[in-house]
Amino acid sequence: MQTDTINMLPSQILFGFAMLGFFALVIMEKLKPYRRFTNTIGKASFVTNTTAFLFNNVILTALRATSLFFVAQQFSSHGLLSGMGNNPIKWLFSLLLYDLAIYAWHVLSHKYEFLWRFHKVHHSDKSFNTSTGFRFHVFDLFLEILYKCLFVILIGVDANIVLVIETIQLFFIFFHHSNLTFSNEKQLSEFIITPSLHRTHHSTLRSEHDSNYGIVLAFWDKLFGTRQEVVPQKIGLDIIEADNFLQLFFLAFITERRIRKLLQIIPRGKKI
Repeated sequence: MQTDTINMLPSQILFGFAMLGFFALVIMEKLKPYRRFTNTIGKASFVTNTTAFLFNNVILTALRATSLFFVAQQFSSHGLLSGMGNNPIKWLFSLLLYDLAIYAWHVLSHKYEFLWRFHKVHHSDKSFNTSTGFRFHVFDLFLEILYKCLFVILIGVDANIVLVIETIQLFFIFFHHSNLTFSNEKQLSEFIITPSLHRTHHSTLRSEHDSNYGIVLAFWDKLFGTRQEVVPQKIGLDIIEADNFLQLFFLAFITERRIRKLLQIIPRGKKI
């Protein structure tokens, strides 16, 4: 019990730093937002997203941290990087491979309908703000945990490195969802994922939001040809909307294909 408490302490401290970053970004985007959404949309987005956090993240953050930490502790001596000493080179390789793995998961979440039905919950936000980083379906998070555990086993990442990388990625999720713009963002976006790049990823148009899958590094989208630099005209999903947490949860079980078929059956009023 005492060992578990000691192991959980670093994750709690690191998560605390990420949350400080979250609140700092919320304040910054309130003071100088990139795009002004209506008060109704902005408030509904923030309330729904933070409710999703309370339902999902409070439960699954602990599960994700402890499960990844446990797996890393048990299997760090068996994976691809297990033969390397615990030094900055191993840390760098771990970050690169971890970021690549999450990039790949993100691509799969868009390409396969089973995964997309859960991931589209994240894209249903009609606003675009720091709290959008909380907007995930519980099953989406759970499947990602399993995927990350498999990665940790294959790569053999040290437990403490896992916690640090998870914190870095969590901060970047908050950062690139923030409703901000700043000087030199264009230059910075050549190296890391910035709000302007990720804003394209939340476009209503499928041709635009199937791009810019990176979480931390901008390199992967360049390498695999998935980078787009456009300003989306509209944010969210084109057919389905979710205005509260319950709608958000059940959104995963309604597909766009089913709704399109339904719209073909229901007669529409004639325009005069």
